[in-house]
Amino acid sequence: MKTAPISGFMELLPSEQAKFEVIKRKILETFRLHGFLMIETPTIERSEILLAKSGGETDKQIYGVEPPRESASSFGQALRFDQTVPLSRYIVEHENSLGFPLRVMQCGKVFRGERAQHGRFREFYQCDIDILGREKLEAGYDSEIIAAPIEAFRSFMRTEFQFRISNRKILSSLVKKLELEEKAEQIFRIIDRSEKVSAEKTEEKFRELEIPEEKFSVLMKFLGLRGEREKVVAELSEIGGLSGVDELDKLMRELEEMGYAKEIVADMKIVRGLDYYTGMVFECNLVEFPEAGSICSGGRYENLAGTFSQKKFPGVGGAIGLTRLFDILRENELLVDETGMNDYAILPITAREFSFAEEVARLLRRENDSVEVDRSEKKLNDRLRRAARFAKNTIVVGEDEVLTRTIKIRNMETGDETEMIIA
Repeated sequence: MKTAPISGFMELLPSEQAKFEVIKRKILETFRLHGFLMIETPTIERSEILLAKSGGETDKQIYGVEPPRESASSFGQALRFDQTVPLSRYIVEHENSLGFPLRVMQCGKVFRGERAQHGRFREFYQCDIDILGREKLEAGYDSEIIAAPIEAFRSFMRTEFQFRISNRKILSSLVKKLELEEKAEQIFRIIDRSEKVSAEKTEEKFRELEIPEEKFSVLMKFLGLRGEREKVVAELSEIGGLSGVDELDKLMRELEEMGYAKEIVADMKIVRGLDYYTGMVFECNLVEFPEAGSICSGGRYENLAGTFSQKKFPGVGGAIGLTRLFDILRENELLVDETGMNDYAILPITAREFSFAEEVARLLRRENDSVEVDRSEKKLNDRLRRAARFAKNTIVVGEDEVLTRTIKIRNMETGDETEMIIA
């Protein structure tokens, strides 16, 4: 019987898990400092909820929790594929108990039944933040959804990262200006996938739409617009008549004033595939590892909960793909320093010392130290060898330690010993 985890499902050793938890903790603490409140929605949702704002490929990627059938839409319930759609249900369900604008964060596992490959998982953690209004949400909130992840990454990232920002209104108005509305969906899809294929393949896909040459050249020029705010805004203004340019300019200007000029860039290739985005959109990549894809993404949505309610709940949100990010950092030896070890291992020699060992453990835990009391009946030397793998310090408790209420703490890295009196 195979004991390896299913393909696309990550499993970590304690030392790696400790590093994973450090990163997760830093992200969530940064989000908390930015005023986001923690919520948690169920891992399993009704299929009709998950498919309310999407279909097609998403229908085939959802894990049902009943015996396999032809497609996810035939299941009564399914595992969530993101946390944004469940959030929209949550908002409608608890509207009268919530205050708006609502600032929330979530961190949990999501599931996608797509082909597992390098950097893509079927089960993975996402750390989300969202700000939602009732009927209205001011555009000024958009900058906060980018600022918080930047600050989170600054707290642990050892490699350069870049947030690439655009606005879906710009491309939508360009398509309208070029009188290509009937091909808008295909154009968005081609641009969204343009970085996953060669430039030749992208051009080939555009050619298949039989777009007139003069309009094709405008689209290709648009696709190449990337750089500092002033440069890209000026080039977009030359095209003329495009909506969303002023919004992009204002957002990036705000982020520059907040001190994030080095971490942001305007990029017209960013359109985001999910159709609930209506305005600002962004993706974050590691500069040295562009092939790894996006580690954080999001945008503005005007009416995500429209399927569940006649009221409007406009919002803006972003999500960090924690599992993918961790995998990239681990592979490139860029993880935060963390041993994955307890602070102390206490080894009572016999059962008679258990009570005093637990007393010492309680005292150390009050100081926020992690402590394991080893109750094994193996030989002391075997227990010490094991402790060396899982604890930074060891304390052996025998009759003398109980009588004198004095313990010796041994640092397992240096071998140094210090005495401590248990009052």
